[in-house]
Amino acid sequence: MTTVTEAEVLRDALGALKDREQVAERLLDSSAKHSFDPDKELDWDAPFEEGKWFWPPELVSLYDTPLWRRMSEEQRIALSQHEAAALASLGIWFEIILMQLLVRHIYDKAATSAHVRYALTEIEDECRHSKMFARLITKGGTPYYPVSRVHMNLGRLFKTISTTPGSFTATLLGEEVLDWMQRLTFPDERVQTLIRGVTRIHVVEEARHVRYAREELRRQMLTAPRWSQEFTRVTSGEFARVFSVAFVNPEVYTNVGLDRREAVAQVRASGHRRDVMQTGAKRLTDFLDEIGVLRGAGRRLWKSSGLLA
Repeated sequence: MTTVTEAEVLRDALGALKDREQVAERLLDSSAKHSFDPDKELDWDAPFEEGKWFWPPELVSLYDTPLWRRMSEEQRIALSQHEAAALASLGIWFEIILMQLLVRHIYDKAATSAHVRYALTEIEDECRHSKMFARLITKGGTPYYPVSRVHMNLGRLFKTISTTPGSFTATLLGEEVLDWMQRLTFPDERVQTLIRGVTRIHVVEEARHVRYAREELRRQMLTAPRWSQEFTRVTSGEFARVFSVAFVNPEVYTNVGLDRREAVAQVRASGHRRDVMQTGAKRLTDFLDEIGVLRGAGRRLWKSSGLLA
């Protein structure tokens, strides 16, 4: 008798899905070869280098605005440091949510499967990333920048009610935009060595997480009930709106001596900033469009987030 595998049955606009266990086995092999201990890998005792950025200037929220042109170079670099700390803080918030979503995903699955073993491996990665981000914030002496109370409670609600496809869509949203920025950051010699090291580790390990989430989301959008697919479309659009607002904490402007209201207004009006966010999200939104996530009300919410042109 010939056995028909899941990969031969499931097909979407991108083609046939790969076998879930085979994907997980390859990711486990990659994890064994390319995982890092940030405490040992990075030189945390080295001082920051004078005159170097903490984030590429083109990715700083106020870049190319009238306010940016009035700022001194020292103030611009200080803003890059505070925005890097705010992004690290956002990353910790998001990864704590992600770890809970992954635990929920594997709760009723066979613990001996490669799919579950890889999910546990990814949780290990995210624990190390969160500790690495926290140590980076402490090293820089900036404040920790938690998301707003509203967003904190929305995150608490989302991780409680989210469906599996909704969880993986949110995972990709949190990972892929920041990943695009970090791929520009770690080879940039204008940026502090420690920042480049942190982003390099994150990029290498997050590439596996993106692959895992993409493969599982494709499977879920084919097999989940219709109501779950529609719920995913709407909740992903709302999460995109939350994410785009939370991406820069307005407190950073106050802490570098800028008028917060003026800075926020100029960021919202900035064509450069809009292009940065849409370019950073494009690989993801193209993928979501192809597998049927960006439809109906969900698509309208994605557009209103500013992440979709």
